[in-house]
Amino acid sequence: MNFFIVDDDEAIRSMLWEIIEDNNLGDVVGEAVNGSLICSDFLRTKNVDILVIDLLMPIKDGLQTISELDSSFKGKSIMISQVENKEMIVKAYSLGVQYYITKPLNKLEVIEVIKRVISHIKLEKSINYIQDTINFLKVDNSKNETIINRNILEYSEFILSDLGIIGESGSKDLLSIVKYIHTHEGDAQTEKNFPPLKELFTRIAEEKLGKKTDLMNIRKEVKASEQRIRRTVMQSLNYIASLGLTDYSNPKFEKYAAEFFDFTEVRKRMLELQNNIPSNTTIHINVKKFIKVLYLESQKHLKFNSL
Repeated sequence: MNFFIVDDDEAIRSMLWEIIEDNNLGDVVGEAVNGSLICSDFLRTKNVDILVIDLLMPIKDGLQTISELDSSFKGKSIMISQVENKEMIVKAYSLGVQYYITKPLNKLEVIEVIKRVISHIKLEKSINYIQDTINFLKVDNSKNETIINRNILEYSEFILSDLGIIGESGSKDLLSIVKYIHTHEGDAQTEKNFPPLKELFTRIAEEKLGKKTDLMNIRKEVKASEQRIRRTVMQSLNYIASLGLTDYSNPKFEKYAAEFFDFTEVRKRMLELQNNIPSNTTIHINVKKFIKVLYLESQKHLKFNSL
């Protein structure tokens, strides 16, 4: 992986460079003190896979730089910031930034975030390869015998990444639920006979803690898992709403807004963001619908690519 670092602090650039190369995460192909010299053509010429860029910089900051990149830059962006401004974070989400590193830098956090981005890039390449293979076979009128049967969790991770929440703690709980349903229920799952949420939360808590764990600890983990998932689903709704607010025809917004959420609630959140109103308890989310759609969509991808 090729990295390009943009930060007005020389010490930060040096630290990131050292962490990336000392931990064999990739090669740093360049650095800059602000975004004034950064454009899509420049990054493409440098073969940049991951742009690590500071949020606040003189002359041209991270948000402005990211907003001016066009679709020809296929890489991922990691935003560095010590600012916890919700409006700026929403703006960053709307620009497609899904990954953050907070200041002051923590080596373990930097490594973890970068590994997550690398994993996402590899997953996208894998999905694109499969899709290219499908398209080729369709044109060639051949049978799809060479398409690889990918694990259902890969498709779930791809969808969660599209929904802007692959880095959230609740995403791990969601993946555990998808794995449980697929392992224990398989093809019997349909829209009508989906397991109750209580059962799903209890089963993944038992798998995490072990069935010999006492009932009190199981209940605590069930409650904690439910809270993590609710926060994660709400974060996804915020992300999708911010995409729609920026561009109503955004492909992700068109695909996911009504599929994973009640569109009335998405629209309500869009109006809040538009008027700079903080999110409040009037926004309702349907966790069961979210989980059900996540599983069925992942299962659909798995079946389709197994033909």
